Amino acid sequence: MNAAVRAVVRMGIYVGAKVYFIREGYQGMVDGGEDNIKEATWESVSSMLQVGGTVIGSARCKEFRSHEGRLRAAHHLVEKGITNLCVIGGDGSLTGANLFREEWSGLLAELVEQGLISQDSSQKHSALHIVGMVGSIDNDFCGTDMTIGTDSALHRIIEVVDAIMTTAQSHQRTFVLEVMGRHCGYLALVSALACGADWVLIPEMPPEDGWEDKMCQKLSATRSRGTRLNIIIVAEGAIDRHGKPITSSIVKDLVVKCLGFDTRVTILGHVQRGGTPSAFDRILASRMGVEAVMALLETTANTPACVVSLCGNQSVRLPLMECVQMVGTRRCLHARTQMSFENNLRTYKLLAHRKPDNFNVAILNVGAPAAGMNAAVRSAVRVGISEGHKMFAVSDGFEGLYKGQEIKWADVGGWTGQGGSLLGTKAAPPTHQPTNQSPPPSANDNNKPTHPTDHATRAVNNVMITHPQAYLSLLELQEARGTHEEFCVPMIMVPATVSNNVPGSDLSVGADTALNAITSTCDRIKQSASGTKRRVFIIETMGGYCGYLASVGGLAAGADAAYIYEEPFDIRDLQSNVEHLTEKMKTSIQRGLVLRNENSNENYTTDFIYQLYSEEGRGVFDCRKNVLGHMQQGGAPSPFDRNFGTKISAKAMQWITKKLTETFRQGRVFANTEDSCCLLGMRRRNLVFQPVVQLKDDTDFVHRIPKEQWWLKLRPLMKILAKYRTSYDVSDSGQLEHVVRNRPKESDASVAM
Repeated sequence: MNAAVRAVVRMGIYVGAKVYFIREGYQGMVDGGEDNIKEATWESVSSMLQVGGTVIGSARCKEFRSHEGRLRAAHHLVEKGITNLCVIGGDGSLTGANLFREEWSGLLAELVEQGLISQDSSQKHSALHIVGMVGSIDNDFCGTDMTIGTDSALHRIIEVVDAIMTTAQSHQRTFVLEVMGRHCGYLALVSALACGADWVLIPEMPPEDGWEDKMCQKLSATRSRGTRLNIIIVAEGAIDRHGKPITSSIVKDLVVKCLGFDTRVTILGHVQRGGTPSAFDRILASRMGVEAVMALLETTANTPACVVSLCGNQSVRLPLMECVQMVGTRRCLHARTQMSFENNLRTYKLLAHRKPDNFNVAILNVGAPAAGMNAAVRSAVRVGISEGHKMFAVSDGFEGLYKGQEIKWADVGGWTGQGGSLLGTKAAPPTHQPTNQSPPPSANDNNKPTHPTDHATRAVNNVMITHPQAYLSLLELQEARGTHEEFCVPMIMVPATVSNNVPGSDLSVGADTALNAITSTCDRIKQSASGTKRRVFIIETMGGYCGYLASVGGLAAGADAAYIYEEPFDIRDLQSNVEHLTEKMKTSIQRGLVLRNENSNENYTTDFIYQLYSEEGRGVFDCRKNVLGHMQQGGAPSPFDRNFGTKISAKAMQWITKKLTETFRQGRVFANTEDSCCLLGMRRRNLVFQPVVQLKDDTDFVHRIPKEQWWLKLRPLMKILAKYRTSYDVSDSGQLEHVVRNRPKESDASVAM
């Protein structure tokens, strides 16, 4: 929420409005006074990004539910000249805001009758404009893919699960984990996917009668395969088909009684609401805050109240009351099942069933490791087995192709929380590994080894590859189909790289974990300067020639500048940034943060920028530099990367099954069409299969980046929130250029939240 507050304040000031804090929610609006409704300044929201909760407070207010309470609130707003409200909260808060807006003219009329305001004042403040942003860890609001706070709550859950798993494995225990979700099972379902839980219970899908026996059979079967731990996740609102609550204690007693397993219960409670916000939540809230201010400035007296939502990677505005009315209804559940909720549920079910062998399928990692790769491999292996295939694990990329070993269901247990690549991975293309050993069995010959002597022709039948280097490799393999029939098999790539530079996909597995590593490191670095003299930190990030990590990480960490290859800069830009920081240091803000992508410029290196800032800032601030290096690739994967890797690999394996069936003729698989060699990428909110040859025109092969990158439109936000006077010509809605260029003069508008 604090990231949203910061964005509203700074964007409001940027467009020339006065911005006010309303402390303690509607209670502060009803009580009024200088302490409760206070003008915000640029500096008053400094150092808020890394703070959890909300620094302006939030409280339930019974008085605002009454007409008299809303009348007092209206009086206090008119006194301050406030006619624009930005409300951050759940459906109850937004419903109250809309009711307040509908009553506004009547409330002003009453205030005039009572002599509390003049007729001129009533006419001047005749319309109240409202824009909402949804803050809810349950992700239970219809109309948005994600609500502010959900991703951070998932981080807290996964941190606890990872800690529990070490204890459970040591003592061979079963843990029942209860998470929040009175009416919505999103946290339970996604955390179950992210940690590979054995069983999950959510309110939206009451289990069938007899679920107790089925759950115990599942737990017993996993133990018989050598698993030392079991995880059961229960949403606090879980019920059976008869409406009877299913509590964590009931589940524990059931496991102990039927199986005799050593079982423990962990109830997370409000731990899920606390802690430092994740990088995703900071970016989401910042974007929503900026969009909310622009929406307020564009409203008219006849414009209905709207809520700022996320659709894929786009910020959109939706009618507030339409979204609120859908919450808690069958229509809401239907809307959610059409999006990620049903996909999550379907993927979880896929990972719980097994079928007899059918085809041989191999999986390998190519390029540098990325957090979430192991979750992707686990998903591919288990979905492949559930589809009836014999799965082969190839170690060390193409170098290990000749010695792929069959991998079983239990072999990938516990992989979701492991960082790096347990299979091993190398960047060498398929033509670089001469050997005279035989490759794994092929689908084309029903477990008979292939015979070509050149290793480049020894590709395993059905290949799923995870890394950007694999894109070039797949192009090579497809081109070789004309001379080597062994390559005429379905092949698919799943993007996995911290750099997020794979053409054909907006997001890659591993990028979210890297962003969180950068953000948390920047938080600690900035904190190290607390109480010291004015200081600027120069930080180098990874990414090759792709500036995703520097740009989006800079937005999440509150950076003053981010230097990237895609946006050329020269010595004049560097000098301008130094002067900007010099002016900034004259205020109460005493810390600066500058990020540089590792290949942003061959001459303006990190050392050069550090020395330039040190010299030009002499007497005003001093500098420190940090090269983050490979720590961005390490660590446990974030909940997003675990979930994304799991879902995208499951979909890829289903595609493999479909293509194998379609191309199986006369006892062999033969696939040589363009659409049999694909990349599975995330495009806005959809997973899309794209033939790799069709992505050639979208790719800068020299620098290994897509020619068009969606996140570049976020760069103006970082500059605006860092107090640069820059134009905001690029936006999600395409409507902001006119508004910013014609922004109101000082005091023409007031925004409160």
